[in-house]
This record gives sequence, C-alpha cells and structure tokens, in this order.
Amino acid sequence: MSDTDDSGLVVPESARKREPAFNLPGSLVAALALLTFVHVVRTYLLTPQQDEWVLLQFAFISARYLPQFMAADWAWLWTPVTYSFLHGSWEHLIFNGFWMVAFGAPVVRRIGTRRFLAFWCLSAAASVGLHCAFHWGEVVVVIGASGVVSGLMGAAARFVFSPSGRISRQFAHVNRRMTIREALSNRSVLVFSAIWFLTNFAIGFGQLFSDTEGASIAWEAHIGGFLFGFFCFPLFDRLPPVADAERRAG
Repeated sequence: MSDTDDSGLVVPESARKREPAFNLPGSLVAALALLTFVHVVRTYLLTPQQDEWVLLQFAFISARYLPQFMAADWAWLWTPVTYSFLHGSWEHLIFNGFWMVAFGAPVVRRIGTRRFLAFWCLSAAASVGLHCAFHWGEVVVVIGASGVVSGLMGAAARFVFSPSGRISRQFAHVNRRMTIREALSNRSVLVFSAIWFLTNFAIGFGQLFSDTEGASIAWEAHIGGFLFGFFCFPLFDRLPPVADAERRAG
C-alpha cells in the first residue's frame, strides 16, 4: 500500500513506517552529542591555558597557509574540518544545533550516515575555503559548525520544497531532487535563498563598518557552505536523478 507526498511521488507505506515524524537520525544525534561533549570539556574541564592550546591546534586560521608557516605548523591539514566541532559559547552551539536539527534531519535521512560524514567534512572545508579567499593570510580564528549547517540548508533547498512551493515535512527526504534550473525557478527556493543571502550580506556589511572588537560572524564561510550544499548535493544523493525518479514513479 502506498501514498503520495507533496511532490507527487509515490511514497511506499513501508517508508512511512520506517520514518517517524519526530525521530532524528542516529548519526545526527551523535553529531549533536559530540559537539556538546566537546564544548562541555572545553568549558568545564580545561583550564584557560589548555583551552587556548585547543583553539590554536584545532581552530581554522587562514595565516597557517602562508608558506613561512606551513612547514612549521601541520595543523593546516586537519583544521579545515576540526574547527567545526568547536564553539564560542553555549548560545553559539544551541543556535547551530537548532538549525542543524531543522535542515540536517531530512538531508541525513536521504544520504545516510557515511555520506553525511563526507558531507560534513567537505562542506566544512568549502566554507572556510571561501572565508580564506576573503581573509588570506590573516590571523582570524574561525570556529563553529555554521558552515556545515549552511551546507545542509543548501542541500535541503534542492528537495524539501514541493513544486507547489510548500515545504514537505515528514517525508521530505523521499522527494525527487530538483535540477538547478527547477530550483532557481521555484518561488519558495528563491525566497528562502534570497532571505538567507541577504541576512548574511547584512551581517557582513554591518561588521565592515563596526568598531566593536572581539568575536565576529564568519559570514563568508556561511555562503561557502550554502553554495557547496546547493551545487554539490547530487554527489551525495542516494536517490536516482530526476529523470529516472520520474520514470520509476510513472
């Protein structure tokens, strides 16, 4: 027995039974638990000196890629990924966790655990890659999973919206993947993306003329992650391409 979802594709009854509405994928729960564990250790168990060492060893810093530093500091090898497990505060962690649950759940259900791990690493690297292009050689410390969350948002934009513009909820992960042309023609995708980009550009514009010192938002990394998720999602998608999916549904 089967039913149809918002996109018009047939959803098997077995798929409905396997995916309860409010259950998060185990790999996503594990990722959130790891982020929380790391922050608890840094906040409550490490001394300020020890935490500073952690930041120097595992946060992303563009200056590491200057030739005079690369041979002496091998952290440039792993920090494009490890920075995403560190957060500056509980508010920072909770904010990222909230959006990771909202957009990560359908993506993880769709691509599975192993591809999610690969997606995490590559979206994290893509995020700081764009950040690095704007801040080459600067001693700017970047931490947080915001780039990965942005990647999940970009990936979700390729399939969570139905042709009618509604957001498919419980079974969004079985929707067919929109082509780039379809996505850029979908009003809901355009509105969602426009609001997202305008928000990040506003953050960057505000920081450009701000005299405040201290932590700032790496808005360029957000954009790098979103673009990676939006354009590279087909590399991770387990469902067949659009044409094949429509043919099988028909």
